[in-house]
Amino acid sequence: MTHIFRNSTVELLFGNTGFTYSGYDEVTNANADADEYVWFYTVPMHANTRETAEEIASYIDRFKLVHSQVPATKPFYAFTLFNLFDFRTELIDFSVVHAINEFNSSLIQFAKEASNVKIIDFAAFCRLYPESELLDWKFYFISQTALNPKLALPFRKWFAAQKQATVKVAKKCLVLDLDNTLWGGILGEDGPEHLKIGGDYPGKAFLLFQRQILELQKNGIILAICSKNNEQDVLDFFETSRDQVLKKEHFAAWRINWLDKATNIRELAQELNIGLDSMVFLDDQPAERELVKNFIPEITVPEFPAAPYQLPVFLKTLRDEYFCVYQAREEDRGKTEQYKQNAQRHQLQQQFTDIDDFIKSLEIETTIRMNDEADFPRIAQMSQKTNQFNLTGKRYTDLEIKEIASRHGMIFSLSVKDKFGDSGLTGAAVITAIGNDAHIDNLFLSCRILGRKIEKTFMEQIICSLREENFENVTACFNKMPKNQSVAGFYGSVGFSKTSENETGKTYVYSLKKG
Repeated sequence: MTHIFRNSTVELLFGNTGFTYSGYDEVTNANADADEYVWFYTVPMHANTRETAEEIASYIDRFKLVHSQVPATKPFYAFTLFNLFDFRTELIDFSVVHAINEFNSSLIQFAKEASNVKIIDFAAFCRLYPESELLDWKFYFISQTALNPKLALPFRKWFAAQKQATVKVAKKCLVLDLDNTLWGGILGEDGPEHLKIGGDYPGKAFLLFQRQILELQKNGIILAICSKNNEQDVLDFFETSRDQVLKKEHFAAWRINWLDKATNIRELAQELNIGLDSMVFLDDQPAERELVKNFIPEITVPEFPAAPYQLPVFLKTLRDEYFCVYQAREEDRGKTEQYKQNAQRHQLQQQFTDIDDFIKSLEIETTIRMNDEADFPRIAQMSQKTNQFNLTGKRYTDLEIKEIASRHGMIFSLSVKDKFGDSGLTGAAVITAIGNDAHIDNLFLSCRILGRKIEKTFMEQIICSLREENFENVTACFNKMPKNQSVAGFYGSVGFSKTSENETGKTYVYSLKKG
């Protein structure tokens, strides 16, 4: 059930089934039975801009009052303001514009402190339509409906997508061809001095394209190269070009050679330790795209624009569909460096014949915290993205984790660093209390820290903490998923006793009285 706070008629937009509504401008009596809440106030339709601005100025206090009545563990979707009908008698009168900006800024700032508030940018929807289609004055005067009811169906689909975006799992890696993809021209034939990057068209289109890709990389998308070229020529060009925005350090891995691209992409996925279904491959050549699609059906291979001027819109579409996240976190921004560090660890491991000697050489340091709310958003994000070491396959939102903790649950987080660098928060366990027993609802670790026996250290600390909390037993289960078969025996390897098994998984128990 969704409860909506509104100042106009919105039933035609959201519907009746599954929704309850406040009275107009009502800021008390929130529906306590609702599963989630929505704030959808629109700009009032006053002829006088001063009256409009003054009313808007009161919205943020109303919103805060409403929020104080809503459980902090339930989602609260808050729409920003957008002026559907600008009626100014003086062109220099920006009072309403200023009031809208003030409210939106205050709302965004408030959401940074209130984890259950998720911002919905109403302007993003309105800009999809000409101003003449946003309002239907007949409906407004009859029923006080601010947004045209004819837009109800696209609005519902858009709102559903916006909600999904708050928990959506983005693709992890963008694999890039080079010639006529990142720049205009062919490096090996035209020479570096004749490639089109910057300057006049089409170079300026490729320049903006690279800048857009760099923004993806800054927000946690891994970049990789798969190109038929001479590797040293490409690396030299990255080093010497003044116009090239993307440099060697922005790429976590590359395959620059004359082998087929399907083979190279499989090697990239193996080196980065990510799934092929988490990769998007861009190449200007239809034949190369077709080969990769045929031999790697899991990978996403979009059609590439025929003309460079189409590149900005093309990448924006890719961002919206595959790479957009509600909020990037610090752990995301350091992804490229973390994957490079993993490559260094892999190279070091080749020098050792004994795994224990290799692990000792890494000088691993772990930090384990319990019920630290600052970790909840990252833990939720990990649960959505982690597949290989994910023992039950359960996914969480940060609010669901917060609610489990509020019901005497225990949320363990694991941060790891070694001599190569800080991997950050890369492991978590979600534990519920059932009488005198603790139950591991899920335990998951990032693939970036696997192979160092850190998971056993983490489990040992969890067991120790649960024993200190005077629990008698720990129960757990393993649920089979397509990608977690390699950890099917984990609980058995750390001392748990199997109590049942069927085709979908296993259950376990660990007595805290022993030892």
